[in-house]
Amino acid sequence: MREAWIIDAARTPRGIGKVGKGALAGVHPQRLLSAVLRALAERNGLNTEEVDDVIAGCGTQVGKQGSCIARMSALDAGYSYESTGFSLDRFCGSGLTAVNLAAMGVLSGLQDLVIAGGVESMSYATTQPGFALLDSGNLHLRKLVPQPHQGICGDLIATLEGFSRDDVDQLALESQRRANIAIQEGRFSRSLIPVYHDDGSLALSHEEFPRPQTTLEGLSQLKPAFAAMYERELDESGVSYARLVRETYPDVKINHVHHAGNSSGVVDGAGALIIASPEYARAHGLKPRARIRAAATAGNSPALMLNAPGPAARKALKQAGMSVKDIDLFEINEAFAVVPLKFMRDLDLDPAIVNVNGGAMALGHPIGATGAIILGTLLDEMERRNLTTGLATLCAAGGMAPATIIERF
Repeated sequence: MREAWIIDAARTPRGIGKVGKGALAGVHPQRLLSAVLRALAERNGLNTEEVDDVIAGCGTQVGKQGSCIARMSALDAGYSYESTGFSLDRFCGSGLTAVNLAAMGVLSGLQDLVIAGGVESMSYATTQPGFALLDSGNLHLRKLVPQPHQGICGDLIATLEGFSRDDVDQLALESQRRANIAIQEGRFSRSLIPVYHDDGSLALSHEEFPRPQTTLEGLSQLKPAFAAMYERELDESGVSYARLVRETYPDVKINHVHHAGNSSGVVDGAGALIIASPEYARAHGLKPRARIRAAATAGNSPALMLNAPGPAARKALKQAGMSVKDIDLFEINEAFAVVPLKFMRDLDLDPAIVNVNGGAMALGHPIGATGAIILGTLLDEMERRNLTTGLATLCAAGGMAPATIIERF
């Protein structure tokens, strides 16, 4: 049986994704990813001529994030011309899908050394036309498969599943609490690398988004973020998100419960992992940290969009011949509070082993990078606690989710 080994993981801090406010907003997205690629090569003594591919997830591949950001970032990091790269887009699942594809290449025997992860400069991506419009104006698709805004889908799921405003706010508060403990105790230090400006000055070396001062009272005073856009027309076609929802759920009355405090933060960042074959690792003195036990992707209703992590986790568990009880720690991206709430309910999970260091509500969600970041975070925490198995997953637009199971040596 061939195996795919994780040699190392690295990531940037997550900077507030707003021009004029975030420390990374002025850093070119290629530079964010190249900082990670350079760190991985340097601290593991990689001969980049032997890197079979660099795979990068990115959710908005236009302008600064276009032109195959994987290849351009590798060149910017000083990688050999012989090392290639390609970029992919599975929305929020891009970074984890990149890692899974790297594992597939190694497991197939066609590759021996792959760097995989993702990048997203949300301070740039959110300024691009049609950023949140999933069908990009395809009226045929809109009629065939109505897909509302992600936040409205979160509110719709909360309504259908019976999660209250207090439920989602309580989880958001807990995410901030756990993230603050993790930061104070240095739990992210192994993977975290600083980012510098082109003139050599420090751009950012710590998480910029968390708000440890958050209180339940403060969260309760925030207005729902997606109620105002619900009835608003999307474009000249006259279609609104409300109409798209009613085409699938004609009688639903949405309870808008999500807001800025219990939704994922808008941030800039990048992350990646080294995936190698056992033969290559042994021959080059690379010590593995974990093996990839399973890599799966599942689809679910595009009208609800955010419900595929549960099916993806089950699919990965079946592939590995494991059950939920065989997993020591879980990472499920906090795109919106309802996502981990439903995930934990559906899989009957103890909240104490899910997102133990907080999640995107506290730390932020750089779309194309998050999957790789949470997989590295999961591995770091498994090592800190001396645990064996972990599962990472996250919802993606279009009603998809990748999932990955890793096992420490």
